[in-house]
Amino acid sequence: MSNEEVEHEQEYVSMLYERLDGFREQASTRLAEVLAERPGGRPQAHTERQAAASTYSRQLARYDAAEDGLCFGRLDLDGDETRYVGRLGIFDESDDYAPLLIDWRAPAARPFYLATAASPEGVRRRRQIRTARRRVVEIDDEVLELADANVGTGHESLTGEARLMAALTAGRTGRMGDIVETIQAEQDRIIRAENAGVLVVQGGPGTGKTAVALHRAAYLLYTYREQLTKRGVLVIGPNPTFLRYISHVLPALGETSVVLSTVGDLFPGVYATRTEPRETAELKGGPRMVELITAAVRDRQRVPDEPLEIAFEDDILLLDAATCEAARDRARATHRPHNQARVVFVQAVVDALARQYADRLGADPYADDPLGEDDAPGGGSNLLGDEVVDDIRQELRQDEAVLTALDELWPVLTPQWLLADLFADAELLASAAEAAGLTDAERDLLSRPDPHGGRAADRMWTSADAPLLDEAAELLGDDEAAALAAAERRRRERIAYAQGVVDILTRDMDDDPDILMVSDLIDAERLAERHEDSDDRSTAERAAADRTWAFGHVIVDEAQELSHMAWRMVMRRCPSRSMTLVGDVAQTGDLAGASSWARVLGPHLGDRWRLERLTVNYRTPAEIMAVAAEVLAAIDPGLEPPRSVRETGTAPWELTVAPDTLASQLAAIAASEVAELREALGDGPDGGRVAVLVPSGLLGDLRPALEAALPATTTAGDEPDLDSPVAILTVRQSKGLEFDAVLVVEPDLIVEESPRGLNDLYVALTRATRSLAVLHTSPLPAALGKLEPGPAVAQAVAR
Repeated sequence: MSNEEVEHEQEYVSMLYERLDGFREQASTRLAEVLAERPGGRPQAHTERQAAASTYSRQLARYDAAEDGLCFGRLDLDGDETRYVGRLGIFDESDDYAPLLIDWRAPAARPFYLATAASPEGVRRRRQIRTARRRVVEIDDEVLELADANVGTGHESLTGEARLMAALTAGRTGRMGDIVETIQAEQDRIIRAENAGVLVVQGGPGTGKTAVALHRAAYLLYTYREQLTKRGVLVIGPNPTFLRYISHVLPALGETSVVLSTVGDLFPGVYATRTEPRETAELKGGPRMVELITAAVRDRQRVPDEPLEIAFEDDILLLDAATCEAARDRARATHRPHNQARVVFVQAVVDALARQYADRLGADPYADDPLGEDDAPGGGSNLLGDEVVDDIRQELRQDEAVLTALDELWPVLTPQWLLADLFADAELLASAAEAAGLTDAERDLLSRPDPHGGRAADRMWTSADAPLLDEAAELLGDDEAAALAAAERRRRERIAYAQGVVDILTRDMDDDPDILMVSDLIDAERLAERHEDSDDRSTAERAAADRTWAFGHVIVDEAQELSHMAWRMVMRRCPSRSMTLVGDVAQTGDLAGASSWARVLGPHLGDRWRLERLTVNYRTPAEIMAVAAEVLAAIDPGLEPPRSVRETGTAPWELTVAPDTLASQLAAIAASEVAELREALGDGPDGGRVAVLVPSGLLGDLRPALEAALPATTTAGDEPDLDSPVAILTVRQSKGLEFDAVLVVEPDLIVEESPRGLNDLYVALTRATRSLAVLHTSPLPAALGKLEPGPAVAQAVAR
């Protein structure tokens, strides 16, 4: 490419950056002005100020996100039209808003991703522009008007092949990069699919499922800005490591109205940090848990075997089974959630006790009504009068002994209390398990002693517990009395704070009746009320804290791993059913996960979903994919592996080591791989990443040796830091991640650890972008029989 052309593009790109700096300065100035304004006491003024500040803050975030790679492409179209494509749209205000830079999500930018020599879409030339900071460093042109421009490469369907290959062969950094410069045609079709309904994206390893899902979120937020900014977008990932890996992608695209969460953390206030056997997690994910939790709630709506004696005033009142059963039936007939139906139960019981007490005082206002309704036809004399009887009811509602009896018969419950008591109490669990049709062995899997009784704030829950808590929350409903009490407590706190403000503003004033004080204009209560509706939290922050929040769109990555109960929880988060689900049923590792999309989605959606497929493997070289394809065939001969777009010339290999030397030899080979990567890629931040994937049962044994051999460069544990050159992970932790080199340890144990062990092995083999090695002490699984022996250098390093 001539220097003259590079200089021309440099001039244009520099002009765009000048415009960006101007936008940034304007937004920064306006934000400072808004924050400096004194909105007065009107609630509307505070809301407007907050909205304006939020708008300018979002603008600044988008401008900052566009800084790196602001302009990355140019289209020369038929008719001598030229379009520049980049990370945001920039228009010339002095020339009737002519487009200077087209946002990659705009329809006018679509030919940049779709045009090929076979179908040029009116494009004569596509130019890839690569920049470093604000300097143009490389230009690559594809001339599409020549019919044979791409013929012979073997990748005629690829767009921007040179830039794509450069991105694929670059060293991994421990963080996922965006693909706005290299989106391919089949990916673009899915990214821009309509918003309505549920879209399922099935794609094998390396097909860019995650990247497509995240860029689809950015596209939808661009296209449906007003709708989705208010409701937000929820992205669900398989584990915290994965969420950290992708966490910067959407902010880098200028989008912040997004909540990232795992299934285990989707229930507000609960963090899934506890582990449990796979069999237990599988059981908790099954549909019978709905019956179990329903039965557990109904079991807490009790009828006493013997009449309860309740001391009231100087008398003993009796609460018998018939009265409680009638009250319970009346409460259940409302079909309200447990905590809200309790009001009906309490009223019925209190009325019955009031009738009983009034009877003993010589009044019988409820002679024909066993539950004592206010409008029951009176059959006896009412010597005390209605007002006195009402006073009796009020006293009964506040009586300690009555409250204790009511809490025993129909307690106010939280989801945490319900499940903790259920799993810890053998009698409660046995009753609910029988109703749900669980065996004794299954009941034992659920049993979990709880010394805190579910009431400790730091209680540990598992990922499989979160959907059960969510199900319980639906059945229990909110405690309205507690909610009102909490609201009143917050109101008093606001008043106290406002009173402090008023005191500060008036404490230095002279005690002169002619001087007008703040307290003369407004009191603390009115000042607090004016700020009641103020909420400085972002949409994402408010959505994450509200279990009942309805998101505008939900994206689920590794969707094949979700259980039946997890799907019920996810569906509640999106009543509109505007969802994008991406995954690969061949990679299902969770025992409660999907074996087919129709089977897992049918109970929730019927046939109201559509399927798209990603078929091209960009990550995994053909040599590695050939090995993985043997494992895929062993899982299901009918499954087709994705087609790899590149070869590396390096074949995967295996090495047999002695059991007593596994840890040391593994450490030596890992150190060698790190050295080779750094030599090939350099010692900069893109110096490559190595993953050591081990059976979960060996993680504790192998970790110390690797950390000792590679000090300060190795990460492991529940939440590994992927910025480290070497990561020791289980297969489950590696879901959705990619590394330059991968060492798979003891594949036979990986297969044996789970009934879906071959699926896990398939995942492990397809994490690498450059090289794959398998170390083992026992014979390899049959599907890996074609692996070549390790090269001499690897064997020498191991020795």
